[in-house]
Amino acid sequence: MLVVEQLSKVFGDLTAVDSVSLAIPEGQMVGIIGRSGAGKSTLLRMINRLSDPSHGSIVNEGRDITALKGRDLRLWRASCAMIFQQFNLVERMDVLTNVMVGRIAHTGFARSMLKSFTDEDRALAIHALDRLDLVPQALQRAGTLSGGQQQRVAIAKALVQNPRIMLADEPIASLDPANATRVMEALRQINKADGLTVLVNLHTLDTARTYCDRIVAMRAGKVHFDGTPEALTTDKVRAIYGTDTLGDDIDEAVTSTSLSPVSSRQPKQAVGA
Repeated sequence: MLVVEQLSKVFGDLTAVDSVSLAIPEGQMVGIIGRSGAGKSTLLRMINRLSDPSHGSIVNEGRDITALKGRDLRLWRASCAMIFQQFNLVERMDVLTNVMVGRIAHTGFARSMLKSFTDEDRALAIHALDRLDLVPQALQRAGTLSGGQQQRVAIAKALVQNPRIMLADEPIASLDPANATRVMEALRQINKADGLTVLVNLHTLDTARTYCDRIVAMRAGKVHFDGTPEALTTDKVRAIYGTDTLGDDIDEAVTSTSLSPVSSRQPKQAVGA
């Protein structure tokens, strides 16, 4: 279990994350929602230890993550893979090599930079690409792929890290609806097939309702809702977003509290980052 206890991040006079506490069981898929500036990205960056907390603790399976340093910290970041909105690929490099770079925590920085990968590294990368339906693009330069394909390459790169937790920070914000669907379905399939814990920051409620077991809603750095998609009523949404109207960046379709089947719902294109 991943346990976040009274976690805070302060930047000068700004408290970006304010005393957040969450207990996330292994294998759960959690959607984190809220407007830009709510603290969603900062929360994920602290869990991955890309940013150090100002206060509080992060504990995974009884291990104090906030105390890790050096090699132990690098291995934690590998086991807690991070996917970004911007894809973070080397566009001039082929897809297969981009994915193998995800093995850096296991192979070492120097070997990765020299592209000195083992047969095992290549096999893991090809298997990950196969899971994301990207083997035909393995030798293409990453920059020639569509945005949706690049994001799936980023997921494959995260998979070869052999993670137990996957963090995705607005992974569909820059994608059209069709590619957004493919990316979210890929994350859901990995969550179910591998038993990975997945935390994904999202702008659209419809997407969170469709794909996530649990929704955490943040506002001004605090958690204002933590529960099932069915429990997130329209009144609670209005309170979380601080508005009497449901705009495009919230979700035009949130008119009922029921969760429709995945097959009948299509996530909307996110608005903003």
